Amino acid sequence: MRQSFWICMAAAAVLGGVVAAGPADAAPRCRNTGSFDVWMAAFKKEALSKGMSQRTISAALDGITFDPAIIRRDSGQAVFQQSFLQFAGRMTAAGRYQNGLKQLKAHASLLNRIEQATGVPPAVVVALWGLESDYGAYKGGKYNIIRSVATLAYDCRRPEFFREQLMGVLRIVQRGDLRPDQMIGNWAGELGPTQFTPADYFKHGLDFDGDGRVDMINSLPDALASAANLMKSFGWQKGQPWLQEVRVPLQMPWQESGLDVQHPRSQWVKWGVAAVKGTLPADNLPASLILPMGRLGPAFLAYPNFKSYTEWNAAIVYATTAAYFGTRLAGAPVVSPGNGQPAVPTTEQVMELQRLLIARRLLDGEADGRLGAMTRAATKQAQLKVGLPADAYPTEELIERLRRVR
Repeated sequence: MRQSFWICMAAAAVLGGVVAAGPADAAPRCRNTGSFDVWMAAFKKEALSKGMSQRTISAALDGITFDPAIIRRDSGQAVFQQSFLQFAGRMTAAGRYQNGLKQLKAHASLLNRIEQATGVPPAVVVALWGLESDYGAYKGGKYNIIRSVATLAYDCRRPEFFREQLMGVLRIVQRGDLRPDQMIGNWAGELGPTQFTPADYFKHGLDFDGDGRVDMINSLPDALASAANLMKSFGWQKGQPWLQEVRVPLQMPWQESGLDVQHPRSQWVKWGVAAVKGTLPADNLPASLILPMGRLGPAFLAYPNFKSYTEWNAAIVYATTAAYFGTRLAGAPVVSPGNGQPAVPTTEQVMELQRLLIARRLLDGEADGRLGAMTRAATKQAQLKVGLPADAYPTEELIERLRRVR
């Protein structure tokens, strides 16, 4: 999906809470200038130049007006700090897990055909379906997708991303997949039970029920196969693992953790990393050590297929939760708490840490209170500088040491 964090998390917010993530330089609120009607007229001309028919443009865009409520919704989202254990515990709770097992059984034939076509296992597909829409129970709201996307494309905050989505809307209509009046869903423009953006819908949607069009809203085969096809487009390798929970020793080179570092499994075994269930082969399969709550919390080895999850959603806690839920549905045990009970930093603590990191030129942007990839990377650098275990997880001790460093 390659969406911004807030867009990706719209469904998750409805299903059970949002976890803060995203870069420290997330786009601040800007001021819109100019007329929406003038902007829309220019966009229609651009669409015509890109091969959209006048009939398609008129059917989809005539009468579309600016919706200030969408701008307020986009700008007014609060930052909620949830740890991986809190978020994963809510999003993969017993009810959703048991329902996932039922869905695997009920749609076994369809899911097996999808795996044959894309290489993506049934458990992976069902887990994404469950997290994105609670297996279709969450309909995405009753927003006019075209009006929402047009409003966000006109807005000054992320215009390029949403112009691509609005063009995707036109392409969906022109191809005959959906009528404009059928495009009802999430306020941020996502469609169907697997919550696709219009651009991804057009590029990666599959007609898997054979009716001649891609209908992710009403056709479950189309929705699930398209989700698998999107994961495949992100580089999913058939027959390969994606995530494995592990136990880590109390002492190891913590700076080697993180998605930006890979080592063969044999190296992780040498450092004392062990599988929670089964064995960890000492082979050459590359893997990264993920510590979503630092060295005292849960630990996972992320294999090359995990990249498909971070492409689906860049928020590391969401991506890890989705991957973990897939392993659960495939037979893995409930995640363990790790080696201790790491404190969950508050939004205020993250903001103070960010200000300290910015002052020491370890982080660019503004202090927004979101514990995203950039803040975690800067946290690791700061831990190395002050002599703390470099697991990229904020602690009060790190903040206190940075306060004393001039």
